[in-house]
Amino acid sequence: MSATRPAPTTLVGRHVRLEPLDMRHLPDLFAAGGRDEEVWRWQGGPAPRSEEELAVKARGLLAKAERGEYVPFAVVHRAEGRAVGWTCYMDVDVDDERLEIGWTWYGRAYWRTAVNTESKLLLLTHAFEELGMGRVQLKTDHLNQRSQAAIARLGARREGVLRRHRRRPDGTWRDSVYFSLLAEEWPPVKERLAARL
Repeated sequence: MSATRPAPTTLVGRHVRLEPLDMRHLPDLFAAGGRDEEVWRWQGGPAPRSEEELAVKARGLLAKAERGEYVPFAVVHRAEGRAVGWTCYMDVDVDDERLEIGWTWYGRAYWRTAVNTESKLLLLTHAFEELGMGRVQLKTDHLNQRSQAAIARLGARREGVLRRHRRRPDGTWRDSVYFSLLAEEWPPVKERLAARL
């Protein structure tokens, strides 16, 4: 039996709500992470200097969603009632029961908080338990040590490195570090993530 393709949906936790990304989230998103080069350092281009520059990135992401390539979510901080980042399902293959969680960013004020842990808990629970995925992967730039540490803290297993995988905006080449979780590994990882919250 194959998995189910993800569709726009809302996933609700104690700290965050993941809801389908749309343009109404832009003011909050820009306030959370606009103009911050460190937030955008690994996101494929310079930090947006205006809400319109962020809108260009968001429209590109939403165009991929319309083609069925991505399912983007706004990450809404429930206590504050505003979007503080975005994240996506991508590289979906229902026949092989796999997808990737990626193109994730949060405003710097939310790093090392419950925001990332609960966002990933919601996305992974939905992927494994509702969509029937057998594998969820995450990848990051080999130079992005902060992201690699965050992925490892989730309980994902480092698989290896794809060398010279993607050209960065400055023309240099990125190696991509791949991590994954399998369905059979999920129950104890879920328990640990829930305990961390």
